[in-house]
Amino acid sequence: MKQVFINLPVADLDQSMKFYTELGFVMNPQFCDDTAKCMVWSEQIFVMLLTHDKFKTFTAKPIADTKHAIAGLFYLSMENLEQLNQVMEKGLAAGGIEPNEMRDYGFMQQRTIEDFDGHTWELGYMDRSQFPQQ
Repeated sequence: MKQVFINLPVADLDQSMKFYTELGFVMNPQFCDDTAKCMVWSEQIFVMLLTHDKFKTFTAKPIADTKHAIAGLFYLSMENLEQLNQVMEKGLAAGGIEPNEMRDYGFMQQRTIEDFDGHTWELGYMDRSQFPQQ
């Protein structure tokens, strides 16, 4: 089975874990310790929240300051617009930041949320029946 593990350096591991839990991730204790928390989105998608010291063991490059510069955009698909808005509101209540207004492309609606460290997530719903015909 193919899986995706996104590794993110975070300043406060517990605070970040609570934020991702509010977005709908579930912690997998099998891959957790005092330096890392494994947050599961689906059977194929995992986010590893790592302390800065732990993250530095995987790379010689400096950790990007994602509060001031973008390092990547991560997209999470939602089942419907209601779920998109519910997840977004929970994330905002947990301390996330919405840097711009929702974008509506007709067939797709997107909202953006940033975590405490500035990691940027696109939450979106696509209605495939509304895709533009080519």
